[in-house]
Amino acid sequence: MAAIEFDDVTKRYEDGFEAVKHMNLDIADGEFMILVGPSGCGKSTALRMIAGLEDITDGELKIGGEVVNDKAPKDRDIAMVFQNYALYPHMSVRDNMGFALKIAGEDKETINRKVEEAARILDLTQHLDRKPANLSGGQRQRVAMGRAIVRSPKAFLMDEPLSNLDAKLRVQMRTEVSRIQQRLGTTTVYVTHDQTEAMTLGDRVAVMRAGVLQQVDTPRELYNNPRNIFVAGFIGSPAMNFFTAHVEDGKVRLPFGEIALPQGVQAGGDVIVGIRPEDFEDASFVPEHDGHLVFEAPIELVESMGSEIYAYFAVQGSAAQSQELAELAADSGMADVPSAAGEDAQAVARLAPESSVKAGDKARLALEVGKIHLFDPSDGTNLAHRGG
Repeated sequence: MAAIEFDDVTKRYEDGFEAVKHMNLDIADGEFMILVGPSGCGKSTALRMIAGLEDITDGELKIGGEVVNDKAPKDRDIAMVFQNYALYPHMSVRDNMGFALKIAGEDKETINRKVEEAARILDLTQHLDRKPANLSGGQRQRVAMGRAIVRSPKAFLMDEPLSNLDAKLRVQMRTEVSRIQQRLGTTTVYVTHDQTEAMTLGDRVAVMRAGVLQQVDTPRELYNNPRNIFVAGFIGSPAMNFFTAHVEDGKVRLPFGEIALPQGVQAGGDVIVGIRPEDFEDASFVPEHDGHLVFEAPIELVESMGSEIYAYFAVQGSAAQSQELAELAADSGMADVPSAAGEDAQAVARLAPESSVKAGDKARLALEVGKIHLFDPSDGTNLAHRGG
């Protein structure tokens, strides 16, 4: 095992494009670090620099305290798990898992011992003599992980390893990956585009945008205290709602009511307000309205998820606009969804499953005002992080 350190690392290609810009990140020995962000944000490039598959333009990369900028991939003692499994179809599971050890000149007894130990961890013992074509997608991915585990490397690098699996299997494999990492305690860097994977797997999560680290923190801190509007909009499902608002005389004038400016925040004029869907509730389930803003909302669509209800409602006024929000919309595909000119903004509330709200009705909703986030529309900064 080993710590991994990015010290002002930049990756610049020959055409001048910078895929990673002045990256500073310390990954502790044994830590499970997630790199997450939209397509093209630089997360896979950062992973490939650790592996030695991409040259470093500026800065230093250390593995176990040793600078590895000029070290070949084979000399870095890392193991990589790819999105497409990369298994040899003509080899059995046993031979696939032990192939790297065979190339390294390990004796047959050692190879068999390590392969069988990894197979027990991954629940693959009964499949050791089968070929990859006879395995499910989840089993193939476990074989790919087993091939990495048998090497006992300093670090595991995983590049969107679950993206080829169907939704149900991805949930199951997330649990498996987390369990295996905790059991082995090996430093792991995991790249994903899926924020749900990031929030459920990692000890810490590094959110990237356009080659720049936006915030590195625990999943809980990213959710509760996003540093800027990009992190706030990327983390959470359904995504945070954003509204234009105006601050005057210590009050925040929202499209659906007025609340006091949060304590410790100094702001004036126009702001962007962020509210998570789960911070709304059906007002009939909030008996004491202290700390809540109650308002009427025209419900346009209701989705019953069994354990919760998503209620979509119109908000008077145009949707909040910023470069970060436009990038988030483009990444989610929402930028391509047509909308009528001058159409009111739409928001979503996550309500208790017992709620009786219906599409076409006006519902009384309650907003927990202490949970709102205020952002500077000029640069997207969370105003709470400015400390006034």
